[in-house]
Amino acid sequence: MITKKNSFLFVFLFLSFAVFSQEKFTLSGIITDLKNNETLIGVNIYFPDLKTGTTTNEYGFYSISVPQGNHTITISYIGYQNIEKNILVSQSTKMNWELTENGELLDEVIITDNQGKANTRTPEMSVNRLSISAIKKMPVVLGEVDVIKSILLLPGVTNAGEGASGFNVRGGGADQNLILLDEATIYNSSHVFGFFSVFNPDAIKDLKLYKGGIPARFGGRASSVLDIYQKEGNSNEFHMNGGIGLISSRILAEGPIVKDRGSFLIGGRASYAHLFLKLSEEQKDNSAYFYDLNTKLSYKINDNNNIYLSGYFGRDVFAINKSFSNTYGNTTLNLRWNHLFSDKLFSNLSLIYSDYYYGLDLDFVGFTWDSGIKNYNIKYDFKNYISDNFKLSYGANAIYYNFNPGTIKPSDADSGINPDQLDRKYAFEPSLYIEAENKLTNKISINYGLRYSMFYRLGNSTINLYENDNPVVFNTDFQIYEKATPTGSKYYGKNKTIKSFDNFEPRFAVSYQLNEDQAIKASYNRMVQYLQLVSNTSSPTPLDIWMPSDTYVKPQIADQVAVGYFRNIRNGDYSVEIESFYKKIQNRMDYIDGADLIANDAIEQVILNGRMRSYGLEFMLKKNEGRLNGWISYTLSKSEQQTPGRTPEEIGINYGNWYNSAYDKTHNVAITAAYQLNKKWDFGANFILQSGQPVTYPDGKYSYGDVFVPSYGLRNRNRLPVYHHLDISATLTPSKNKDRNWKGEWVFSIYNLYNRQNAASIAFRQNTDTAINEAVKTSIFGIVPAVTYNFKF
Repeated sequence: MITKKNSFLFVFLFLSFAVFSQEKFTLSGIITDLKNNETLIGVNIYFPDLKTGTTTNEYGFYSISVPQGNHTITISYIGYQNIEKNILVSQSTKMNWELTENGELLDEVIITDNQGKANTRTPEMSVNRLSISAIKKMPVVLGEVDVIKSILLLPGVTNAGEGASGFNVRGGGADQNLILLDEATIYNSSHVFGFFSVFNPDAIKDLKLYKGGIPARFGGRASSVLDIYQKEGNSNEFHMNGGIGLISSRILAEGPIVKDRGSFLIGGRASYAHLFLKLSEEQKDNSAYFYDLNTKLSYKINDNNNIYLSGYFGRDVFAINKSFSNTYGNTTLNLRWNHLFSDKLFSNLSLIYSDYYYGLDLDFVGFTWDSGIKNYNIKYDFKNYISDNFKLSYGANAIYYNFNPGTIKPSDADSGINPDQLDRKYAFEPSLYIEAENKLTNKISINYGLRYSMFYRLGNSTINLYENDNPVVFNTDFQIYEKATPTGSKYYGKNKTIKSFDNFEPRFAVSYQLNEDQAIKASYNRMVQYLQLVSNTSSPTPLDIWMPSDTYVKPQIADQVAVGYFRNIRNGDYSVEIESFYKKIQNRMDYIDGADLIANDAIEQVILNGRMRSYGLEFMLKKNEGRLNGWISYTLSKSEQQTPGRTPEEIGINYGNWYNSAYDKTHNVAITAAYQLNKKWDFGANFILQSGQPVTYPDGKYSYGDVFVPSYGLRNRNRLPVYHHLDISATLTPSKNKDRNWKGEWVFSIYNLYNRQNAASIAFRQNTDTAINEAVKTSIFGIVPAVTYNFKF
């Protein structure tokens, strides 16, 4: 008897055995960069006469089965010359390829221009990839190249305001984005409280943002996945490159350990703006700076085995007058083993460690505060290239979490004051997945999968008990929510299960190719998020605390559907992508009025479980060829939350009605353009316009003695002013670069060209003369010119 739980496995097995074809042979291999032997992710391998193709995986490996005979193969990748070549297929063969960056030539092959066409051949949708070369030429604040800021130019992606950290995807919260660096989770993606991202662009090889249609191998977040891979290092020869900017500099070294087999990469970056503070007598004791380090070792044992060891370490330091200091940052480590069982079965085993630390030293009160989250992750992934029309991916992973909500200790160990430790939390999250990519006909392709996730909230912890299991009560006399008084507590020993969850997460996508240049696609995915971010801001801050789902905090469950139309125009010179989406999320957490979130050991007393929904239309027009290229994107969307009353007597938040989420941006326009004037000069420009962020303004006031206290209206009923700015850049590449080892370039940029004073926040205060409440706008940036010198040798 086939049960509900194994019915999906039956479907996969049935379809895999149902794939019949004439005699075919398998071509497989690795695709690399000719100069440095770096593997390339997402390279397109296509046979035009067979109308079939594939792409390289995260480690540059591909496998495809084709009939015996003569065929034309085309290989294309953004930023590289295309290869088109006739080959004779008479047996299964390992065939490695080396690609050359644009502007160089290969022998014995036909070279054509690379085109960033819309993908009309596969079911993949709601996915964006940006090349690092394009990101480096985008004008940014203070000239610091920023991976996170670059994705804000994509449809469906917004920020939380000027100088704010994180990003929002399709109306979701910043905490609902899974950010991976070499498969390791990054919990805080910003430096200097959101001004810059933690990703050193020199060390990054590939960046891919999944907004929907998310593959089954990903889980743990409700909104999106940002998947970033570091370079492996040059295994042919030693090179260095870097950049010197106004507030920070960076340098990266890479080279062979064993030529053509092993390589190393090490990159560092640091800011030094705080050194200028030392010149001021008033500011000499203040500091605000960051530094980070990227490392990677790669070694090819033989044709079937490769190992990688990669790591990241970053810290931010902020101090005021030697009385207050703040240190925070990420640490990751990943050991990976790639093994090729056959030319059709590829595997990757990863052991991953990730740690986010937040420390606060308050000398003026004599205390230090430490908090953070650690996880230990083991994952094993397989990709089985069964045939040219059927590919199967499957795997498992298990994550163990250690949460530290806060440790308060006296600065002086001999003070006689005992440290106070908020209740530590532990959790275990195992999962399994299976996914198939199936080409049913020349026009119809489908991708379908299932993820089964489990979550165990573990002891060593003490759990508060409440009457009717309700930690928040509603006061009907005053019409407000209040903390419930615990009726007792229960201790759970080490690794004892406090609460467990399990969920099936189905994924499905389909593509119908109208012709070579047009396709219609649709997708559905369910994502479950077991971790919650406790924050009283719309943008993540270093002080925010991650916590696991438990007895009182339920996991978020997101369901998203999307449909889209994709078209290439004039042989791919232009492309159009139009998508519409609808997303709903169960158990989205919100807070009661007056919630105290910092150092709260009973956070369940101030939170309520509600729901969230977002929907919208995304449009993107790209110009892929010529001296002038770029794109225009526009998103029309709505994002709302609802926290209704649990009983007829309760009013809920905003009287139980839907209200704007903090991430609702009705209109979002982004324009980016790059123009190559000649071999020496390149120009770039970005323009962003977004609807103002929802906020809550006071709609009245009442007096208490001589003090006037504002009263606030419905939650998120108001908005900040419209947000927009224009940035420009110019890149000068000296002619003498061509004939020497040292190559340099100057990047000149102006951020916020027309000096728009965007509101980072609006505060309200009482005018001491008139006793009238007045609004005060805080703006961070005016016009910001910058110059950066980049070099490599």
